[in-house]
Formats: sequence, structure tokens, C-alpha cells
Amino acid sequence: MTEKILTIIEKGDYRIPFQLFKNYKAFGLTEKDLIFLIYFINEEKNFNPKKMCSVLGCSQIELLEEIDNLSSKGVLELKLTDTQPKEEMILLDNLYKKLVTSITQMDSISYEEEKKTIYDLFEQEFSRTLSPIEYELIGGWLEAGYSEEMVSLALKEAVYNGATRLTYIDKILYDWKKKGIQNKADYEKEKMRFQNNKREIKPKKELLDYDWLNEKCE
Repeated sequence: MTEKILTIIEKGDYRIPFQLFKNYKAFGLTEKDLIFLIYFINEEKNFNPKKMCSVLGCSQIELLEEIDNLSSKGVLELKLTDTQPKEEMILLDNLYKKLVTSITQMDSISYEEEKKTIYDLFEQEFSRTLSPIEYELIGGWLEAGYSEEMVSLALKEAVYNGATRLTYIDKILYDWKKKGIQNKADYEKEKMRFQNNKREIKPKKELLDYDWLNEKCE
């Protein structure tokens, strides 16, 4: 039966929500559940067993078993309408709520990880725990508009030059701001410009050997 349903889906213009496709296993659903849900999402919600069985290529017993299965997993409801004549309707409200929750949780986790990453990176590079004042200073850079990407690059520059002081990094960020360096592309471009300017004097100078604090802003 699964092969028949897959053939129907391949021939039809069916919409498959990406979040459902991505998270169906986390919802406790099987591939068979997913196929039935794709059909229910795209077809009319009136419960018409004869038509559904005809399209899906399954028996009425199999259809009812799958609806009961999806109901027990909290993604589908079969309810009677309040209007006359009463009709049975397939409702997917619970499925959509699960999808919204999964998106919200994913965004929340991503946000928290993003906020923790920059502090973890400092502690990793410094090989020690940051002090409360250092936490405040790093947070101050972010609040002042410096991106985490730029703060991370400034940290790498400082570590490369053997300076694990936040005051040194602060000066780097200030210098970059004056030069209009706002992202990694600007950073790489400026370093390449500096390298090209020094190539005649020191042709083998490494790209990373750039003292940002002693190079005057043009």
C-alpha cells in the first residue's frame, strides 16, 4: 500500500511542510504516518472514507486504523461539525501546534546557543573562566552594535599577538570601526590591502602578521 501512496504523491501536486518532514520522527511518527498526513493536509477535510480509500489505495479498515493511530499520537482529530447536517471532519490543529512549538523551541535554543557561544569562545581561548567584569564588557560590545563575528575575529587577532586582555580587543574593535570594517569580508579585504602594501619590503610576510593598533587609519 505504501508504494501506491507514494505513486499518488509523485503524480499529484502535494504540499509537504518542511518542519513536518524534518521533525516527524521526533513527533513519534512513522513514514506511513507521514504519507497519510501529507494526504490529509492537501485534501479536503470532510471525512469521506470511500473517496480516501480510493485515492490512497487502502481498505476502510486500514484507513480507520491509521486515523485512530494518528489520533493516539496527538496529531489528528476526527470530529462532528456543529452545523446541520452534521459531518465528520479531519482536524489537524494539534499537528500544526506541534509544528509551531518545534519552530519556537528551535529558535529559542539557537538564540541561547548564540548568546553563550561568544563567552564560551573567550573562556576557551583564555583557558580560564571569565570574570563578571569581563562578561559585562563583552556584553557591552554586543549592545554597542559589534557583531559576534567581529568580536570573535578581534579575539583571534589578540590571541595571535599574545594579548589576552579585553582592553586590547576593545582597541582593535574601535580601530576596525574607524576603518569601516564591519564583517569578515571587510576584515579579509583590509588584511589583503595591508599585505600588498608591505609585499615589496617583506615579500614573505604572513597575512596574519598585522598590527591593527599601530597602523594609522587612512
